[in-house]
Amino acid sequence: MTASELGQTTLFVCITCRAQGVDSASADQPRAGARLLAAIEAAPAEQRAGVAVVGVECLSNCNRACTVAVTAPGKWTYVLGALDPDIHAQDVLTFAQLHQRHEAGLPAWRERPEYVRKNTVARVPALSLPR
Repeated sequence: MTASELGQTTLFVCITCRAQGVDSASADQPRAGARLLAAIEAAPAEQRAGVAVVGVECLSNCNRACTVAVTAPGKWTYVLGALDPDIHAQDVLTFAQLHQRHEAGLPAWRERPEYVRKNTVARVPALSLPR
């Protein structure tokens, strides 16, 4: 089964995440999660190819914010946490590309960015739908 048959990888980015510890963003500045989304969206198109980037209200991982989830139909889902919007956007995109290229969404551990390897919160199996 090819990536196109499985569908596009989706990268969900929690836009309500605050930075770990105290979020210094004032009421008139975007939260860390929104800044992470902006950094990912600002990346060159070729780094986002095959990956739909979607901002979401909450991924319920507040103790390890900023948080993203990477998923695709028929593939494993990953939740990544403790991301810094100023330095981890590229790591997230690299992992999303690896996920998109792997048939089951299981990129080799050693190929993943080091920060992703150390900050994967959860790995959820693909949902098998009855035929």
